[in-house]
Amino acid sequence: MTADSLRAAFARPTLDVARSLLGMRLVGDGSNRRIVGRIVEVEAYLGPADRASHARFGETARNRPMYGDPGRAYVYLVYGMYHCLNVVTEPAGTPHAVLIRAVEPLEGVELIRAARLRAERLRRRSIDPAELERVHARLERTPADRLAAGPGLVGAAFGLDRTLNGSDLLDPANPVHLEAAPADEPAFSIATSARVGIAYAGPPWSSEPWRFTIAGHPSVSR
Repeated sequence: MTADSLRAAFARPTLDVARSLLGMRLVGDGSNRRIVGRIVEVEAYLGPADRASHARFGETARNRPMYGDPGRAYVYLVYGMYHCLNVVTEPAGTPHAVLIRAVEPLEGVELIRAARLRAERLRRRSIDPAELERVHARLERTPADRLAAGPGLVGAAFGLDRTLNGSDLLDPANPVHLEAAPADEPAFSIATSARVGIAYAGPPWSSEPWRFTIAGHPSVSR
């Protein structure tokens, strides 16, 4: 697939892009480290009309990347602690995006554990050594398929921050980027459900079935 055709694939309707992201690889590559996760859960956000979308109040400094080219990253901080990754969709000027909610670690599992520990240390700057050791022990016990089972955990696992905001996720030279799944990967079923944590949006937005998961996958968030 050429760069132009790949970009065009992300310019399609957002719900179609959301489904097609399942199974793709999220790759963190740089500084002699490579981690790879299989995307297993996403949520779609459909512009200003969608009361759960960050674009619901129009363009702002925070959400400006959503108005950019398809395939760009929109990274935001939630609760002042967790960086979440979205992929911009549809043609430029249409502020739609898909949130990467969970991935299955495939490569660099120990690097992901270390990144999770670093993120915890940064989040809790005053953490005492004994508590940090307990966190480390907990992460060592955590099954690999649960290390990035949630949008904040994806951010921690891949060391995301706002320096990636607006960057090109379709550029293989980008420190975090997307890669297609192998052509021989087995087919899977897609489950749909309401998006998580958006009761504030009210109906119908709080019940739209715009959360997509690989059905039955152990890395899907709980």
